[in-house]
Amino acid sequence: MIRLSGTPKEDGFYMPGEFEPHAGCLMIWPERPDNWRLGGKPAQKSYAKVAEAIADFEPVTMLVSEKQYQNARSMLQSRIRVVEMSNNDAWIRDYGPSFLLNKQGTMRGIDWRFNAWGGLLDGLYFPWEKDDQMAVKICELEEIDYYSLPDFILEGCSIHVDGEGTLVTTEECLLSEGRNGQLSKAAIEATLKDYFNVQKVIWLKHGFYLDETNGHVDNIFNFVAPGVAVLAWTDDKSDPQYAISRECLSILEREKDAKGRHIQVHKLVTPKQVHITQEESEGVEAINGTFPRQPGDRLAASYVNYYTADGAIIFPLFDDPMDDAAREVLASLYPDRQIVGMQAREILLGGGNIHCITQHIPKHQNPAR
Repeated sequence: MIRLSGTPKEDGFYMPGEFEPHAGCLMIWPERPDNWRLGGKPAQKSYAKVAEAIADFEPVTMLVSEKQYQNARSMLQSRIRVVEMSNNDAWIRDYGPSFLLNKQGTMRGIDWRFNAWGGLLDGLYFPWEKDDQMAVKICELEEIDYYSLPDFILEGCSIHVDGEGTLVTTEECLLSEGRNGQLSKAAIEATLKDYFNVQKVIWLKHGFYLDETNGHVDNIFNFVAPGVAVLAWTDDKSDPQYAISRECLSILEREKDAKGRHIQVHKLVTPKQVHITQEESEGVEAINGTFPRQPGDRLAASYVNYYTADGAIIFPLFDDPMDDAAREVLASLYPDRQIVGMQAREILLGGGNIHCITQHIPKHQNPAR
């Protein structure tokens, strides 16, 4: 595969919306014991169930380390492709390639740099070099050419696009010192426009409260369709999320997208606060250099962190009364898709949720090599 010069904008490539047709989905098998409790065994069961739910609607590939290959193969249905690929952890959305299309349906990738959400300043684990290599490996696996930035940090969960020229992100994340602290906001925005080929960047101030990734946008906001979005919401004035959600709504109501539309924002009310239990904390190995999992810590539980599959929405459940309310909102917004809820606590304990552990591959027309 060819590492390309130039930029996607120059070449006429752009990132389509996640709600557009897919060719498949990628995931990474969880195992690191300093992030996933009990050696990742409970999380593996959850990942397997999510993979099987998605596989009802589109092909799924699970990327697995050498030592976990046989275990994953035995736990996953035969229809799920299992590919050996070394990794540091299991967050494919963040360090897999960003997939692009042109008007002819040809697909390319972007290999961004990854430093575990902040590097040595405020990153969540070390080392991360295997994760940083995965975007190129996946481009090779999918047989596509790719762009590669030598020194620009970006995670896939930090941006959402509408496929029609608009990108939404948060200042809390992209302007964090541990990522591209040497660059100005204007320089970062210029890179986003050149590589995602968008004309408008909407900057929210903050992401979800206590999101350990410095406020990834995918936990608080998602595009349902061009001009339509969901926003994590609470009416509990005592919750710090209350002010954050209202600040986001205020920004979105003031802004217009690249097509000049006001974005219709629908609220997804959060579940009650989710906290790590003593038992869950004790099941995680304490290793120097890894973000700790302490009993009583609040987790960033949000229904917005869902996966848009071909024909379905795979969304997280928290054994909360708001689970049903979230299902109803999603059903009203996606009348042509099945709404599939998945128990997600074990995924949340690792620091993210269903959208974070999945990476869609757009439907494309690349010629056979």
